[in-house]
Amino acid sequence: MQVVQNTTEGLSRVITVTVPVAELNAKLDAKLAEMAPKMKLKGFRPGKVPASHVKKTFGRDMMGEIVNDAINQSSQAALDEIKVRPAAPADMKLTSDMEKVLAGSDDLAFEMALEVMPDFTPVDPKTLKLDRPVYEASDEDLDEALKELAGQAKSYEDKKGKAVKAADGDQVTIDYLGKLDGVAFDGGTAEDADLVIGSNRFIPGFEEQLKGAKVGEEKTIEVTFPENYQAANLAGKLATFDIKVKAIKAEAESVVDDEFAKRIGLESLDKLKDLLRQNLNQQYAGAARFKQKRALLDQLDTAHSFDLPPKMVEAEFDGIWKQVEADKEAGNLTTEDAKKSEKTLKEEYRKIAERRVRLGLVLAEIGRTNNVGVTDQELNQAIMAEARNYPGQERMVLDFYRQNPNAAAQMRAPIYEEKVVDLIFDQATVTDTPITKEELLKEEDEE
Repeated sequence: MQVVQNTTEGLSRVITVTVPVAELNAKLDAKLAEMAPKMKLKGFRPGKVPASHVKKTFGRDMMGEIVNDAINQSSQAALDEIKVRPAAPADMKLTSDMEKVLAGSDDLAFEMALEVMPDFTPVDPKTLKLDRPVYEASDEDLDEALKELAGQAKSYEDKKGKAVKAADGDQVTIDYLGKLDGVAFDGGTAEDADLVIGSNRFIPGFEEQLKGAKVGEEKTIEVTFPENYQAANLAGKLATFDIKVKAIKAEAESVVDDEFAKRIGLESLDKLKDLLRQNLNQQYAGAARFKQKRALLDQLDTAHSFDLPPKMVEAEFDGIWKQVEADKEAGNLTTEDAKKSEKTLKEEYRKIAERRVRLGLVLAEIGRTNNVGVTDQELNQAIMAEARNYPGQERMVLDFYRQNPNAAAQMRAPIYEEKVVDLIFDQATVTDTPITKEELLKEEDEE
């Protein structure tokens, strides 16, 4: 095999690989010698088919297999020989006459056009200095969390008074029958349905017409289904609902005590407080890690300057820009971005793409030089965790990742990144820095 670098401009390489015809024919002869004794062809005794006949009948197909194997093996061998690491799969171009190659009369020659990984020395993690934000849940945080939990676990009791009428915030228990042009429609009937007035759970205008209703009252209300209602047969239609009010309840005052804790499945209020404090501290630790990682990435970005593989940058930018266009189409661009021209936005987001590629290469190189890897067990745990996000569809998710290596590779990437970040945190000089909750939770752009 002959390997020649024709172009070495920046990170671009064009490599010519030539596999001599003699080498291809030698492999073909070896394969024929192996296959001929095993063949059974009409007109020949088993195991007695002449190699020349096998070659005449099957030689071209066999040579095709040999050529495919030669391209795969020689392309990797060529990269190893010239000691380059491709940033992405190479573009392959055959330069020989394939008819002659398959006929065993010409060398196999092809070109590989690729971008290679930049050659740089990453910063030594031991030389980095980082602050680790520190904040632990206070008693005030705990009281706020208890209050929020109590609000989520609302209970209702019969509304008291001489003339009880339904009002905003009350829970009414009703029977209802929905009709279109006087005919009941599917899905428009319920008994003993609980509805909190003002919760906006029902069709616009439905809940408002229950205000002032009394227990035992029967009434008919009119509402118009929204134009974008999910049931096409109801969208935009005027409907009536026959309603009977069976109960009216007001929100009961939530007392956070042992009984409240037991009602949500815990032994006591102290146990509830311990659990809430742990959860809060986990949330604060996650926010602290985000800030520390952001500071690390800023340092790594500042500390490195090297050429970036253009195709990697372009691929990253394309992914970012597609999301920007989707946000623009949906009206979800930030106020600041919405004021900018497309040219300005592209310039800014291309810089973000370059930063992401640069940081990805730096983290990958630090991980490579420190033998960081992702085990199959770690990958399987991540896939299982992802599957649990889809109750009832776990098997489908697991099968998807088993059948799609690229999807599994994408799952592996963030695990690898976090392991490299952990390694840097362990080796760097880290100083604990107390901060306020406001500082910790202050929103920052991810890029």
